[in-house]
Amino acid sequence: MTKRKNRKRKSSKKHIKTPSNTKLINILLVLIILLILLIGFILFNLDTKRLKEVNSTAKQVSNKVEKTVKKEIDNLTKKTNTELDKYIDEIKIKKDKFEEYTDHFYEEYIDKETVQKLKEQVDKVEQDIKKPDIKQEPKKEIQKQVTVKDKPKAVLTQKPKLAIVIDDVTTSYQLKLINKIGYTVTPSFMPPTKRHPDSAKIAQNLEFYMIHFPLQATSFNNEEAHTLHIGDSYEKIEKRVAQIRQWYPNAKYTNNHTGSKFTENKESMDRLFKALVKYDFIFMDSRTTGKTVGKQMAEKYNMPYIVRNVFLDNEQDFNYIQNQLKKAIRIAKKNGFAIAICHPHSITLKTLRESKHLLNDLEMVYLNQLPFLNK
Repeated sequence: MTKRKNRKRKSSKKHIKTPSNTKLINILLVLIILLILLIGFILFNLDTKRLKEVNSTAKQVSNKVEKTVKKEIDNLTKKTNTELDKYIDEIKIKKDKFEEYTDHFYEEYIDKETVQKLKEQVDKVEQDIKKPDIKQEPKKEIQKQVTVKDKPKAVLTQKPKLAIVIDDVTTSYQLKLINKIGYTVTPSFMPPTKRHPDSAKIAQNLEFYMIHFPLQATSFNNEEAHTLHIGDSYEKIEKRVAQIRQWYPNAKYTNNHTGSKFTENKESMDRLFKALVKYDFIFMDSRTTGKTVGKQMAEKYNMPYIVRNVFLDNEQDFNYIQNQLKKAIRIAKKNGFAIAICHPHSITLKTLRESKHLLNDLEMVYLNQLPFLNK
């Protein structure tokens, strides 16, 4: 009996102990889970609050940035044309210096043969005016002196003619500034490239313009894309000229951009002139070298030899440019015409605008209006 009781007591103790431990463990687990959930809930609320704060701060920063950017854009758009032009000019000088400046840019050049022919034409016209028309007038009136009314108006009103060619034109902004000069000048456009893709589009509606044709220089580090080189085949040159004709359907005249090496080479120039004649172009010699064969080629292909007399802006200084303009005026008054070349630098355009008073005795004309050319 005693043994049975002892066993019952032991089994009873075991029975009581087991469920108590399990219950306690379960309670602890529940408490732990609740605690974890509570902590998670607290953390979630904190994160949500922080997220809202972060979003709010980000929005404020974004608004400030947006206002700052807008303010900067407004400041940029309020820049004057002069400031923009100066900025563009500085970029061109540093990175996109188009022309090669040789010693020949400083030379005044006069084609004496062309001048002499023009003077002979003028003398002939004047002699014809002085001669009475014997067939139409009675013999008694042969002695009648020719009055002012008998002379053609063109001869009486003829003034020395000056054509100013502005090379390196590539943008509508440059053209806008050129149009503000206040008198007739001739823009000469660079063929389109990736650097200036719209140079042909902005020329299409102009009354008159030229093509500034890139040719190989003796020494030049910033060569234009698709510049023609000595030794290029006629097929390559002809294809290039055909492309330019397609881009500029209304153009008649072209002058060389750089080209001191190319224009000295007889074979290359012969191929170029052959292609120019085929596509109805007339060449003007910018005369970047004293050894140019431009005149020889013009005679061979029965083309008038057109050559610049003065470069205006080898030095970008107001007084220098104005003095060069005065040289061109002097040549025009002496020979009846002159051709000056310059570039769309801000100081050049400013000088031209502010030198209008020097041109009162001249007729400012497009290149094709020079007296020895057929319009």
